[in-house]
Amino acid sequence: MLLTPKPRRLQQPAIAQLVRELRHAMQLSQEKFADELGMTFATINRWENGRATPSPLALKQIDMLLNQLSQSPNATLRERSQAIRGKYFPDRKANA
Repeated sequence: MLLTPKPRRLQQPAIAQLVRELRHAMQLSQEKFADELGMTFATINRWENGRATPSPLALKQIDMLLNQLSQSPNATLRERSQAIRGKYFPDRKANA
């Protein structure tokens, strides 16, 4: 039986930092970032301030957004998103 390692789970402080760093990389306000993810401003604010944790579905959306941005024609955005992905998901590669 072949066992595959479980993906590393992010703890609350790391999730808050991930959301904030990604939002800043995209140069978006919390409100505009919320629109990008189909969430509310209050939800993004609670994530960034550690008062709530994204659902697995929301984390998947964030992962998909990171993957999308890592393919961006904008070199700065592409590099920032790849750096964020490497920092928080070192065991994953773009398009994974």
